[in-house]
Order: sequence, then structure tokens, then C-alpha cells
Amino acid sequence: MKRNVWKVIGLLGLFLFLAGCATEKVAENGGKSNKEKSGTGGELKVALSANIASLDPTTYTAQYESNVMRSIYNTLLVYDSDIKEFKPSLATSWEISDDLKTYTFVLRDDVYFQKGKYQDGRKMVAEDVKYSLERSLETSALNRLRYVKNVEVKSDTALTVELETPYAGFLAMLTDMGNVIVPQEEAEGWGDDFARHPVGTGPFSFVEWSTDDYVLTERNETYWGDRPKLDTVRFSFIIDSNMMGNSLQAGDIDVATSISGQNIPLIEKNESLSLEKTQGLSIGYLSFNTVEGPTADVKVRKAMALAVDKDELVKGIYQYGEASSAYLPLPKASWGYSQKVEAQMKAEFATDIEAAKGLLAEAGHKEGFKIELYTSEARVPVATIFQAQMKALKIDVEIKSVEWGTFSDIVANGKAPLYIMGWSWYPDPDFFLYQMLHSAQIGSLGNGGQYKNEQVDELLDRGNSETADEQERAAIYEEALELIKEDVPHVDLYDQDIIVGLSQDVNGYKVRADGSIIIVDDETNVWLDR
Repeated sequence: MKRNVWKVIGLLGLFLFLAGCATEKVAENGGKSNKEKSGTGGELKVALSANIASLDPTTYTAQYESNVMRSIYNTLLVYDSDIKEFKPSLATSWEISDDLKTYTFVLRDDVYFQKGKYQDGRKMVAEDVKYSLERSLETSALNRLRYVKNVEVKSDTALTVELETPYAGFLAMLTDMGNVIVPQEEAEGWGDDFARHPVGTGPFSFVEWSTDDYVLTERNETYWGDRPKLDTVRFSFIIDSNMMGNSLQAGDIDVATSISGQNIPLIEKNESLSLEKTQGLSIGYLSFNTVEGPTADVKVRKAMALAVDKDELVKGIYQYGEASSAYLPLPKASWGYSQKVEAQMKAEFATDIEAAKGLLAEAGHKEGFKIELYTSEARVPVATIFQAQMKALKIDVEIKSVEWGTFSDIVANGKAPLYIMGWSWYPDPDFFLYQMLHSAQIGSLGNGGQYKNEQVDELLDRGNSETADEQERAAIYEEALELIKEDVPHVDLYDQDIIVGLSQDVNGYKVRADGSIIIVDDETNVWLDR
């Protein structure tokens, strides 16, 4: 007997704790809950905190890119705005077999692709879903689809996906921008250049990408959902955080997606702006290369971890409460977070310079060593504090600040001795622990430190396939976290809130815990009142 998805959702955990994560202001409409929705048209200017490298779902690696892609593409299903339940998108309904291995989808019959160079806006059918999922399975840079054994088209509006093994996170995985539906003609016609000429079924069509400056999209008049109220959306790249805040205050942008530091009180005091904040599913961490260089020795990794003063680092960078010290490779908002392992981490890895020096001496590095640390420009301040703290061990850290595309290539290929980055995804632990610490992810950006522990692999596999019960899965992940703690592949630095600044002209915008930027869906249709 098959169970309808609305019942199966309960098996997946669906993160009820997030219901208690209140935003600090009414974020749904930029602080204008009593204002009539009257404004339409115009251009919404959204600023992202990093440049992008790809808009191809199989090659993108950063959330910045996915936030542009969300307006251009659609997935089969989506999360609701509270990231608690799955909702239909291109699929109107789905059924799941009792063994959690067979998924049957019914598709909308009124979806058309945006016009492109190689097709003129034709209708989307089940063959496009099959093509897109198989393309992701074969070529995804971050392995954003896994365990798929077969995709069978039943009709133009129906298909079945068979998995190799039960996978509790499969529906969540289908909401990822790596698994959007694309037309084969465009993807294969453009080849590698599809990354700069995206075509999907979303509410906005791609118009132009000015390198290092902006991506421009315009309303898709054939969009299958509610008609977008905006004419265009311009995604600009503002790497410097102070410049981001200044641009918002000057009226050059409408949405500043990464607000921190002194911009927080400035925006709070500005009556023409609104500051929206919610607990984030976002962590920042330092990763060691576990197979090459001095950090291949676990004693060196532990020594460096013992020399990190996380509270000093967080207070030095996030002076306005934007983040808190982290102890696990999971955000505190994840239902798999373990208070038990956090307590162990606090006890075993409390800052202890003398113990750190002793471990370094045992590892043959009494006089320290030189090592390179790769990061993006936005995280240079974090890297600088880490660099200063390592001087107590005579470790000379050279900071290599590079643009995102270069950073992704170096890290994914295991060429970074150290790197600092952030990771944001869904509340399901699988999307953090498997992606960052399973050996199957070696060669991808997630596991750039090339960490491998067969016992951890086994537990992470069990955690996503053995059961769909949230508590049982959390217990399995806790076992994995205890092993990971001993291997020290990461120094987890901070849990970061999602903080967005909005112009008073912006209505209908909601800040989400996963940092996603949604301009139009069945809950949201952002508009400008000017």
C-alpha cells in the first residue's frame, strides 16, 4: 500500500522546532503588515555578498548562485517559507512506497520553458524531468542527487523515480537548486556556456550577466504560477559589508542580504529601512586538509583546535550579536544537533595553549610551521583572527583571499591546506554531515579536506537510509558526531543568523532560516511601493 506524501512528510521530521524560531520583526512584508498591497512593476535591486561563477544547476557551488537561480528555475516541490513542510511546485502530487524506495510524481500540464536560443518556449513534460534528474545524478559538482537507480516516464505528466536504497532526505534533496528542471535543447546546445545562459520555468527569465557586477532578470509572462508583480530583478554583487550597508542607506539597492557589524544599528535607526533577522541554518568553520601537509596528523589538528578561542573570534567579528560560538558541524537549529556532544566539545577543546604546544611537540612541530589558508574576501576578518591566534603555537598562517570560483576549484580538488567557509542548507543533518564529512564527497567542495573514516561513513549511510524516524536518526547522527569529534576534521567556529536589510519600498519579502531568496511563489509575491 502506498502512502500519500502528506502523511510521509511526518516521517521526515520536518523540523517542528523552527515553529518557535521567531523573527525579530515582521519579516513577511518589510515591516508593513497593515499596508495594502498596491504597488506593482518596477525593478527590485537585490545585493549578494559575493560574485557568482555559474547559473548551471549541475555546476553551481554557492548559495549566492542558488539565490539568483531560484527566480529562473523551478523544482518538482519546494519547502514552505518556514521550512517545515513540502509543497507542490512543478509536481502537483506524489506518492511514496512503504519501503521509501519508489516515488511517483504527477506533474502540472500548464508549464512552459522560457524562450531560449535552442527552443521557443515549449511545454515542459516528464521527459524533461527525467533528463534533468539524470543530468544532476551524473554531473553535479556537489553530488546534489544520489541513490537514484532509475527514472521511468509513465506519460507526459507522470513519472516514477526508483532509489537504490531507502533515503529519508530524498524529497528535501529534490527541493535543491541542483535538481531544477531544464530543457535538454538549451543545456546541450549551450554546453559549458549554459552556466551563463540559464533557461528554466521560473517566474523570471534571464536577461544579462555583467561579470563581477550584476545579473538581470525580467518577468516571465508565460510563468505557470501567480504573475510576478515586479518587472525586473537585478542581483548585484557587493562584497564589502560596509559598502553593502551604505548602498542600502543611499537607496542604491532595495535588499541587502548580508548585514553585519556597524550596519546593524545604523539600519535599525533609519526609519526608511527595516532590519529583519531569524535564526539561521548556517555555520562557519575552518577545515583541515586531512591527507597532506602537517594537518594530516590528528595531533596537529587537535593542537590547532585547542589554540582557537572561539568566543574571542566571534566577539571580534560579530559585535552586534550576529552569530554565536559553534561546536558541531551542524547548526543549532538542526533537529540532529546534539547537546551531549556539544558539552563534550566544550570540555575537551576548551582553549589550552600549553596542551596545544605539547601536542605539536609530539607531532614534531615544536617550532611551528608555515601553512596557507584559503578563504573568500568576506571571511578575511575571521581568517585574520585565526591567524593571530595561531601565532601562540609559532604557526605562520598565510591568508589567501580568492574569488569564489577559484576558491571552489582549489578546495574541491583538495589543494587547500586550510580553508574557511560557510555552509547553509536544510535542517536535516544529512545535508550537513553527509555533504561535508562522508568520503563519497571527496572531490567536491563539501569535503575539501578529504576526510575519511569508514565508521563515520557507515553511520551517515544508516542515518539517511535505515529509518525515517527523526529521533532514531538523531541518535545515529550523535554516534557519528562523537567519532568526528575525535578526528578533528573541522574547527567549527560560529552559528550565523540570517540578517537582511530592506528598503521601506519593499513589500512581501520574508527572511528564511536557510537564507533562500524567494521573490515569487504561492506564498510570496514581492512588490515595490514607489
